[in-house]
Amino acid sequence: MTGLGDRLKEARTTKGFTLDDLQSITKIQKRYLSGIENEDYSMMPGSFYVRAFIKQYAEAVDLDPDEMLSLYRENASTEKLDEEKQQHTTPALNRRSISRSNSRFSELMPKITAALFIIVIIAVAYFLILNTASKKPIIEDVGDPDRITMEDSDKSEVKPPDVETESDEEEEPEIVEPEKALQTLTHVSISGEDSNYTLANAEQFLLEIRTTGDSWIGVLDETRKEWMTPARTMTSGGQVEFDVTATEFVRIRVGRSESTEIYVNGELLEYASDRITQNIIIKYENEQ
Repeated sequence: MTGLGDRLKEARTTKGFTLDDLQSITKIQKRYLSGIENEDYSMMPGSFYVRAFIKQYAEAVDLDPDEMLSLYRENASTEKLDEEKQQHTTPALNRRSISRSNSRFSELMPKITAALFIIVIIAVAYFLILNTASKKPIIEDVGDPDRITMEDSDKSEVKPPDVETESDEEEEPEIVEPEKALQTLTHVSISGEDSNYTLANAEQFLLEIRTTGDSWIGVLDETRKEWMTPARTMTSGGQVEFDVTATEFVRIRVGRSESTEIYVNGELLEYASDRITQNIIIKYENEQ
């Protein structure tokens, strides 16, 4: 624990916010907020979302987002070192276990051999006894045939009563909760260089742009706010991330579409147009 969760929780309680209040303010699900306070990120969709959620949490309770993100990165680096140490230690332990197993097997081998030899001797003797006994004539007293027939006939006529079992309690019907709708990123129309999409059933609008070659990128929202500061040419291996949940739509100006990948909440956007230069316009249909 780095103290990140305690710092955030203390600031929240100082402001008198509950997790439900903070969920309404940040639009982040309460289970994610609780996970951040406990520094348990196992339910998070990815490290990008963890950083985005920590930043929003810190801003909502008036803490320095950069300081909180620094605490998170420090914890992530420590966990990575522990994993590497464990990976180096495990092979050595395995080798010791194998060595001990081989030593125990060597000690038990003479005892196993002796036991198998005794079992073989017993089996041979038992076979010889059975073979000798089978050669002797066997005389059996079958008794009165009529009596046996009558007894067998009486027994055959006795039938067990039919037993019907009824369940004392009726099984309660299983209640199936409806599954939560998955987000949908849908292409709507094309007009010249503009390709229009809608994003629905999504609690967040997290935008990520990656480039595999040189491509000019610009990002604007409905207020003409420029998210790329400044709009520029990104080179191969470039990557930028934006949390645009508060916007109604964004327009992404793509200089070279074949060298540009756009991810929406981790989902890769499929280009509907084969134009090299085009505008990707995504309308965010936030139901909250």
